Amino acid sequence: MSIKTTLLAGIQTIKSCARLSPNVSFIHTSANLRKAEDRKEMLASLPAKDEGTVGERSVDIDTLINRKAKFFPDASTATQLFNGIPFNELPICNIRVSPNNTIISVTDYKGVPRLIRSCGIEGFKNTRKGTNIAAQATAVNISSKAVELGWKTIRVKVRGLGPGRMSAIKGLQMGGLNIVSITDNTRVSWNPPRPRKQRSL
Repeated sequence: MSIKTTLLAGIQTIKSCARLSPNVSFIHTSANLRKAEDRKEMLASLPAKDEGTVGERSVDIDTLINRKAKFFPDASTATQLFNGIPFNELPICNIRVSPNNTIISVTDYKGVPRLIRSCGIEGFKNTRKGTNIAAQATAVNISSKAVELGWKTIRVKVRGLGPGRMSAIKGLQMGGLNIVSITDNTRVSWNPPRPRKQRSL
């Protein structure tokens, strides 16, 4: 017997049963339960939310290039003046971001550290150190101290992935500093270690 004949015989049987008692349905579906189970399975299979880039917006670089002719650095950028100071003599704010903490240090153009603050020093403890609110509060505090030293214009270097990347930069601006450039110095391993073997359930 082929599959086609089997299906036709089954359909004929269902039709004859429906003619005998039209009020009774012999077909039972559990569509509602299946939808809920499928949704749970789908949510369980989704990857975990990436904490490193939360809060970052995608920027359309083409429109920025059309607006600003000198968006990317070139050979003359090092000697370009910002508030009367050449670019290569501006103080540098280094932001070191990790999932558990954010460390912000301000150095002069030679690299000598002048100010260092972290979320732990600011009074945030345990898991709160890794939040974007802690990074922003730390950045506001260190930027006010940098303004007291007489620094108004700085350049920023960000390293690492964590929740405090964008909020630390926003905090520096909120504290009264003028940010000229933002550089991402996140280290990339070209031969990373082997990933862990898949968990057996």
